[in-house]
This record gives sequence, structure tokens and C-alpha cells, in this order.
Amino acid sequence: MTSDMILAILPEIGLLVLVGVVLVVDIFLRKENSRILGWVTLVGLVVIALMSLLFSTPPAEPQLIWGGMLRADSAGFVFRLIFLSGAALTTLFVLENPEVGQRGEFYILLLVSTLGMNLMAASADLIMLYLAVETTSIPLYVMAGFVTRDQKSVESGMKYLLFGAMTSAVMLYGFSLLYGFTGTTQIYEQAALLRTGELPVISVMVAALLVLAGFSFKISAVPFHFWAPDVYEGAPTPVAGFLSTASKAAGFIVLLRVLLGVFPDMLPYWSLTLGIMATASMFVGNFLALAQKNIKRMLAYSSIAQAGYILIGVAAGSQLGSTGATYYLMAYLVTNLAAFGVVAVVGSKLGSDEISAYAGLSRRSPGLALVMLAALLSLGGIPPFAGFIGKLLVLAAAVEVNLIWLALVGVINSIIALYYYLNVLKVIYVGRSEGDEQALSFDRTWTTALLICAVGVVVLGVIIAPWYGWSFGAAQTLIIH
Repeated sequence: MTSDMILAILPEIGLLVLVGVVLVVDIFLRKENSRILGWVTLVGLVVIALMSLLFSTPPAEPQLIWGGMLRADSAGFVFRLIFLSGAALTTLFVLENPEVGQRGEFYILLLVSTLGMNLMAASADLIMLYLAVETTSIPLYVMAGFVTRDQKSVESGMKYLLFGAMTSAVMLYGFSLLYGFTGTTQIYEQAALLRTGELPVISVMVAALLVLAGFSFKISAVPFHFWAPDVYEGAPTPVAGFLSTASKAAGFIVLLRVLLGVFPDMLPYWSLTLGIMATASMFVGNFLALAQKNIKRMLAYSSIAQAGYILIGVAAGSQLGSTGATYYLMAYLVTNLAAFGVVAVVGSKLGSDEISAYAGLSRRSPGLALVMLAALLSLGGIPPFAGFIGKLLVLAAAVEVNLIWLALVGVINSIIALYYYLNVLKVIYVGRSEGDEQALSFDRTWTTALLICAVGVVVLGVIIAPWYGWSFGAAQTLIIH
């Protein structure tokens, strides 16, 4: 066992150690000091992210490590940082939540799920990939239903569990077919064996569709989107934010790795399939969001539509498409966490997640209103915010490979989405309600988290080069030549 092999999984080792530390601290900590658990988790995640940047940089050429179970490359490196950043920001939002933030088991679940996402990003073997997916998903089921005194939270956890178990079984059946066809579970060996052309195309397509069904559930794309609105509404708001960003990013990196790694020669087939799914996701998500009165349900349907935009980049099947999808996921992380962060603050202070409760928010808290303005305009793809660059890249990728119709669908849906985003901003800045002159105060941890997200939304939309470079490097290692 070489030092390089240890350094390659240093983030995962760090997460395991941090789980043990949180567990031990939780045992000996008094209840009145339970907020310390959140700070231990946050500091640990920041240290792990710094260690990843310093010691776990990817090799010049992608390498299979640990018996071919994992792949050390730029894609895994970039997405690990996305997951660690999402977990750290979620921890900041959770700290002031009395029902969640003072429970050590919540932070352990968050860390274990992040560990699973890290392994998903680096998996090069179907067995490792399935184990990583389940390591990610099982803690998320519990986190969604964590507030057992809230019927909606319990219901969301149960729905997420049942739908997740069903799609995992379908995905596992697809994996078993791939193994049966090729005689190996190694992703990058399967591509070479399928390339021989000895298998009927229809058989391989069936396996690909079954695998795609499991991944589509993770990214909440149509027709596997039905769980998202109920789960997002019922889950604790910071958990909903984590589900909509880090969990979605995990689904997309696996989708990119498997489609480009196992089925590169079937690009025309799965490109059309993903194009249709992207179109359906955008239209279904945006049109159903128009009618929502609850802001968490609106953001859930928006998340379905956002999955459609990102799928445009995946459907392109090109280096620019993968670059655009990766950049979009970076932008989406800070954007959606900012939106759900504002929802968490307003919900805790006003006791309502209805859009009408946001009337006059600009007078109660100009800072909160400004963060929500940046987040919603970024989701709508308005410059100079991060979402604009993400949309521009995926639409350019579609045009590059002559998917003009898909790019047009994306533009049309961006215009539709602006209606309900601007409607929320109208309520915030123009709406009136009783007591809207009374200032809305909140804790410094929320202020810090929202400030980080807001700065991220602006920085990714203005200072493009470094983030594009990371996204481009990740895309290079995903494309199999």
C-alpha cells in the first residue's frame, strides 16, 4: 500500500475520523452545550476540504486505485470539494435549528452521507458504486424524516425511503445485466467489451435505461421527480437544501461517469433519451412551479426544472457539455443553498413557508431580501450571477452538437421560470403585510452562511476563469477517448 493510495482517499479517511470524533464528543457533552457538536462538524469539514486541496490533488493522468474500485481523477477531486462545501454550509444553517442542530446523530448522518457522495464521485466499479449510492441515500432518508414530532417530516422521510428503495432495486437490476453481458463489474473495462458489438443493441439499451432510472431519481428528473415536492416541503429546510444541491450533484457525476465510461458508443441513443427527459423536466418543473403558494414546493419544482437544464449539458455528450454541467452544479450549490437559507430564516422567525409570508421582507430585513434577489435571479439565469454562466455553457454545448431544438427549449423555459421567480421578488419588495416595518433579526451563523452563499453566487458569475478551469479539467477526465 503506497502513500499515494492513502492520499487519494484522504478526504474519506478524514470524514470517518470526524464521524468518530463527533460520536465521542456527543457521548460526553452536556445537553446545554450541544451546539458545540455543530462547530466540531463544521471545523472538521473545513479542515478536510483544505487537506483535499493540499494533499489529494488528482494525478496528471487518471489512475485506477484500490483494485480498480476507485478512480483518481479531476472529476472526483472537484465533486468531492462540492460535497464538502455543501455539507459545511448545511452545518452552518443547521446550527441554529433547535429541532436538528443540537442532535449529534444528525451531524453523523450528514457526514456519512457526504462520505457516500465522495465515494460515488470516485467509483470505477459497479459494486463500489452501488455501495456508495446506498451509503449516501440511507442517511438522507433518515434526515428527511428527522423531526419525528412533525407529521410532514415523517411522511417525507417515508416517501423518500419507499421511492428510493424502488429505484435502487431497478438500478441494481441494470447493474446485474451489465455484469451478465460483460463478465466484469469494472466500469472502464465494460466499455471495451461492449464496443466489440457482439451484444444486441436492444439488450444494452435495456440495461442502460434501468441504470438511468436509478440515477434519474437521484437528480429528480422527470419521470422520477414525483417525490421531490413532498420531501422538500416536509424535510427540515436545511436538509431540503442539501438534498437539492449536494445529492443532485452526486447523481449527476455518476450519470456522467457511467454514460461516458460504459456507453460512449451509444451516444446517439442516450443523447436523445436525455434530451427528451430534459425537455419534460423543464416544462413539468416550471409549469407546476407557477401555481405554487408554498415557497419550498416552488423551489422543489424549480429544482426539477434545473435538473432539466443540467441534463442539456449531459445530453450533448461532449467535453463542453460536461464542463457546462459541472460549472452549473457549482453555481447551483451556492445559489440554491442561499435560497433555502433565506427560507430557513424566514420560516423559523415567521412560522410560515407560504410565499405570502414574504410580503414586505425588504423592509423587515433588506439583507435577506438582497440574498433572495441574488439567488432567484441566478436561478433565472440573469447576469452577472452564477446561474447565467451555467446556463450559457450548457446551451452552448447543445448548439455545438447541433441539438438546436434542445437549446431553444432551454431558452423558452428560462423565460417561463422568470415569471415565478420575479413573482416572489414582487411579494418581497412590493407586497405589504401587518408589521412589515418590524425588523427581522437572526443569528450570526445564519448571517455568515448566507453571506458566503451570496458572495459565491456573484463570484461564480463574474470571476469565471478558475471555476471554468476546474470544470474543464473534470470534463477531460470523464470523456473516454
